Parts: sequence; C-alpha cells; structure tokens
Amino acid sequence: MRVLVKGAGVTGLTAAFELAARGAAVTVVETRHSLGGNASWMAGGMLAPWCERESAEQPVLDLGRDAADWWDAVLPGHVTRAGTLVMAMPRDAGELDRFASRTSGYRRVDEDEIALLEPDLAGRFDRGLFFPGEAHLDPRRAMAALHEKLAGSGVEFRFGVDAKDMAGFERQIDCTGMAAGDERLRGVRGEMLILHAPEISLSRPVRLLHPRFPLYLAPRAGHYFMVGATMIESLSSGPVTARSMMELLNAAYSVHPAFGEAAIVETGVGIRPAFPDNLPRVERQGKTVAINGLYRHGFLLGPAMARRAAAMAFDHGKPAEHADETDCQRRSA
Repeated sequence: MRVLVKGAGVTGLTAAFELAARGAAVTVVETRHSLGGNASWMAGGMLAPWCERESAEQPVLDLGRDAADWWDAVLPGHVTRAGTLVMAMPRDAGELDRFASRTSGYRRVDEDEIALLEPDLAGRFDRGLFFPGEAHLDPRRAMAALHEKLAGSGVEFRFGVDAKDMAGFERQIDCTGMAAGDERLRGVRGEMLILHAPEISLSRPVRLLHPRFPLYLAPRAGHYFMVGATMIESLSSGPVTARSMMELLNAAYSVHPAFGEAAIVETGVGIRPAFPDNLPRVERQGKTVAINGLYRHGFLLGPAMARRAAAMAFDHGKPAEHADETDCQRRSA
C-alpha cells in the first residue's frame, strides 16, 4: 500500500516509521525546505508521563508510559533514563505539595538526596520530588536520526513540496498540526531558550515550580540547556517577548546562579496545536487519517498516536469511515 504522510514533525516521522514497519510504501512531504523549524524542533524532549499528569488527563499517562521504550527500541542510545527532579523554592513549598497531590510515581527527596542526584544543586534546595521512571532525549538529534533511519529503509522524503501536488496514494496521513486548518484547534504558544552554561552539569530534566511561571531545564550535550516553556493562548509566531525572556532567565537563575553567566545561544517559539480538552485525536475520513492536537506532548504521545493511525490506515482501526474517537477520549470518559 502506498501512503502519503503530510508533515515531517515528530508526528509525521513516528507515523512514517509505524507505517513502514507494517509494510507500507511511504512518502513524506513537508512544505519546509529541510527538517526542523517546527514546533517539534522547539520541544523539550521530556518523556515524563507521571509529571505531565499534574496538568493533563489520565490518558496522557496511560498512553505515554511506553514512549521511552518505543524511542529506545527505534533509536538505541538516544534515550537517557535518569528520571525527573521537581523542586520549588522554600517560599513556594506549597506548589510542591500541590504537584505531589496530582501525580504519582515519585518519591520525596531531601537536601542530601538532591545533592546525590545533582551535585551542582547541592545546598540549594531542601526538598523535592524524584520521578525515577521518566526519561528524556534531545528532540533535534532524535528527529535527525529517525529521518536518516527512515530514508535508509526506503521511505521517500520530499521537502519544499505541497501535498496538493501529490497523487496516486491509497492513504494519506495528515500530520500538519495547525496548518491542517481544523477549526476545533487552538494554538498554544511555547517560548524557549537554549543556554550554554559550561560551569553547570545536570543529569536529568529539572522542573522548578512557581505559581506564575513554572519552568523546566532539559540538559543537552556539551553543557547546553533548553529552558522552557511558556504556555500562551496565541497563534503569534513572533519573537520571544521581553517578559517571557525575563521570567525564563529569572527562573533559571533561581535554579543556579551560574545561569546568570550563561550564553543565550538561541531563542525559539513553537505553536502547539491543541483541542479544547488538550487531548490528541486520531480521526479517519475516507482515505485520510489525521493525527492532531498533541499539544505539548509530541514526543511523549507521538508513538502511541502513530500506532493507532497506522492501524487505521491498514483498516485495523474502527470500521466506520469517520473515526473521531481516540484512546485518549475513551479513557477520559
């Protein structure tokens, strides 16, 4: 079966993998002229279903708990299984208790254990939550490696091409996010920074809770850190605002003063597509299967949504021509 995948973000790449694994002849088209530059490129890469449960529905945990295994199997060596460390400044201790009340899969840690987990944070925080079952990856390295693996296995990629110019496919998988034009979607603007701080080493993502601007620091190779991310109800893709820049930098400085000397090597904005309930959907209409609404959970939920879309494409999903209910929706009912 010949299948056209529209979009080369994380959703399109994971869908292409699942389709090719089932024997489909896959072509991926992307209007951009190269890989990257989309919301997936600006992602934190945290495979953290237990932490995400703090603000997400149960299906996000249910569908995301196997994401690290999927990425590890597909791209060995790209996943770091070091857990997630969640902390708050003493004045925001109530935020830590609130976070704990809405999540599971953690253990409480004191100042000594924080120092063991992250020596560079020794003496800075007296308590926190450690989620040992979580993992992370570098989204850009993962996308580039998955693209290379797919191309090497026979998946065709066409960049700078409009899917309207493509014909002769038995199925289409629409992974174009906001560009799909679905009126039910809203855009959630996420702003991020990449800092280079040679004096700091972190082994795992660190989340700092704050009543107004909680943030995460996701480590990259070479003492680079992705700092993010805002959640602003907006379709604007303009530059990072001064307010967001100040809040992200202030929060990073609160984690460790050495971030005050870090070099800001990149700022970025991604518009994340979300349905009203913030849960993704996999829908079939005729020969087209659409994956959309992954919100801020692209790398976490992409594998599960890709498996469902591939099953639908091969007619192993719901028998109706219009399948508008996902595992997420059913489990949250």
